[in-house]
Amino acid sequence: MSLEQIEQRGMVLLGCGKMGSAMLAGWLSGGLPASAVWVLDPHPSDWLKSTGVHLNDGMPDNPALALIAVKPQMMGEALPAMQKLGNGETVFLSVAAGTSIATFAEALGERSPIIRAMPNTPAAVGRGISAVVGNAHATAAHMTMAETLLEAVGQVVRLDSESQIDAVTGVSGSGPAYVFHLIETLAAAGEAEGLPAEMAMKLAKATVGGAGQLAEDAPEDPSQLRVNVTSPNGTTQAALEVLMDEESGFPPLLRRAVKAAADRSRELGA
Repeated sequence: MSLEQIEQRGMVLLGCGKMGSAMLAGWLSGGLPASAVWVLDPHPSDWLKSTGVHLNDGMPDNPALALIAVKPQMMGEALPAMQKLGNGETVFLSVAAGTSIATFAEALGERSPIIRAMPNTPAAVGRGISAVVGNAHATAAHMTMAETLLEAVGQVVRLDSESQIDAVTGVSGSGPAYVFHLIETLAAAGEAEGLPAEMAMKLAKATVGGAGQLAEDAPEDPSQLRVNVTSPNGTTQAALEVLMDEESGFPPLLRRAVKAAADRSRELGA
């Protein structure tokens, strides 16, 4: 399957909320014609209505790809619309959390090529990262095509097995919320030390955003970057002694947080 086939045969988006919209925006800006996209969404946004895609107007008979981007709790109601495409040439790409490949195969047909992806919300600004894994019917060409599509909104990694996706959910899928909360709490701590609220928030946002960019771009790993900015007996060391405490600091806190998210992902997929 190639991008040309998507243009020729079309693609279907089942659900077009924040994640679906981020991906669609990336594809359209990358040159995918709006006429090649059919979207099924009960509550389309004004932006979606303005794109020129086929909106709630059925679907092509044999689309190259069907993207499933509905919330897990709506899956049972939404999937029947896709059943007629099952066991054929259409590749199903799911970005829905907590829904296993086996669940999709049961609903769509055991011979269907199914690829499961776990993206994250920075896809909205082209800075997401997605992890992908496919079933036995998803060929190397199918996987490459899925990766190409997901690269429109960020980076992509390929998993060895579907069992890893719960850990991915705990790290990168839910991870942006952890970072947003870090910004909140860092700004609040600045306020507690006497900074105006607006200034504290600006400092916190820029610090987290800049440090993240530096961590991605620098040749050193994050632990070395940390060492580079930590002067002996200085202010940063004083703070890190609190944050790196093995009983009350970041290490045990993040282990518990990631485990809680991964455990919940397993429960949703059970």
